[in-house]
Amino acid sequence: MLAEQALEGLMRAEAYRRTEPMHCRVPVADILSDADQRTDQLLYGEAFDVLHRQGERAWGRARRDGVVGWIALDLLSPGAPLPARRVASVTAALPLNALVGETSEGVSDTDLQPVGDFEREPVAVAERLLGRPHALGARSSFETDCSGLVQQALLACGLPGPRRSDAQADLGRPIARDAAQRGDLVVWMAPNRDHDWTGHSAIMVDADQVIHATGAHGGVVIEALTEVEARLTGEGFASAVFRRI
Repeated sequence: MLAEQALEGLMRAEAYRRTEPMHCRVPVADILSDADQRTDQLLYGEAFDVLHRQGERAWGRARRDGVVGWIALDLLSPGAPLPARRVASVTAALPLNALVGETSEGVSDTDLQPVGDFEREPVAVAERLLGRPHALGARSSFETDCSGLVQQALLACGLPGPRRSDAQADLGRPIARDAAQRGDLVVWMAPNRDHDWTGHSAIMVDADQVIHATGAHGGVVIEALTEVEARLTGEGFASAVFRRI
């Protein structure tokens, strides 16, 4: 097993290597598991630290959310330049939260905001993505899975955006169901965590409804919390936990 040189002494590995910083040069690039299944995505401008090259692909770690996997080398460019602006539009040629320099071909100035100039309400960001297709492993404003939607809404507001539902269930502080309100996170943990997805994530729209990306409806929808709870617990998920960030 290979590990980053920075982890020597912190974790056991057969060999340690320096990482090679690269970044995504296309709007969205898939990150694949050893079984060639999509487990995450890299957005334009996001850094990817390459640990190992094999043929036309590289194995490494997405710097923004820490997911490890394989990515095609022709989707990356050398280096990890510091971004000056982020994509704030959900209708631009580049996805929401993509990272760019002072200029970016095909994206207008009205689609961009300076890095550090963030949205205020994650749920309002998620609502702008209503109707976008659901796709496992996706995390962009083009298509997304449940935790990808929550992640992108949080990132757009300058908040920590872990990729998986189990990590999202640790954000903020726990609250009771009766206290849940607009903007609170809702997470149902999966019955068996022997796969890349660990649960189902959503955001409260009001005291009774959530917004989420769901395969049950094929996209990002607003749905009654009671209906989602009944469907997921019927499939073996744990009852919802509520977090205020």
